[in-house]
Amino acid sequence: MDVYYFYSYGTAAWMAVQSVPLIASPTMIVAFLSPEVREASTLEVYFSRSLGFSLFVIGILNVLLTGSVPLSSRLTEASSISTDASDPKAPYALPTLTVTCFFHAATAFYTYAMWTQLGVTSFGLGTAGSGFLCAVALWCILFASSDGRISRKTGADKRTSGFPFKNVEADKRKGRKGM
Repeated sequence: MDVYYFYSYGTAAWMAVQSVPLIASPTMIVAFLSPEVREASTLEVYFSRSLGFSLFVIGILNVLLTGSVPLSSRLTEASSISTDASDPKAPYALPTLTVTCFFHAATAFYTYAMWTQLGVTSFGLGTAGSGFLCAVALWCILFASSDGRISRKTGADKRTSGFPFKNVEADKRKGRKGM
């Protein structure tokens, strides 16, 4: 679960890092990202600050909905969080993880497209940050969740069966009689 906490707090930190300049200085953001240096319009300032506040709130919601911050009143319940859907401590952990994974993938794709088109370094940094968090989210969905279908030890899909063939050795170890 350590990677899961890393992802949750990392996503919140990445969104906070993106939101602070958007809220504090929209003019600086326009100067960094546009080819010519100019003053930001009123509409650009409004949208910049709205996006900054939205990113900040989504980061906080991510931490709260994934169960990284215990919201229960008892300290004994807050010992561990799982991504199991029946876990009352974090019932929205896996859906939140999936939605933020799609968010990071879309952001990485968009910033990569802008980086290749304009060549602005800020877009390259955005691509690296969002791409890394998307990869960590995919890892958490596949391996760190209770719904993960891929075995950590063997890498095999757990949903497979040996339908046409019998696994005699596994039956011996489990003490089952073959039919």
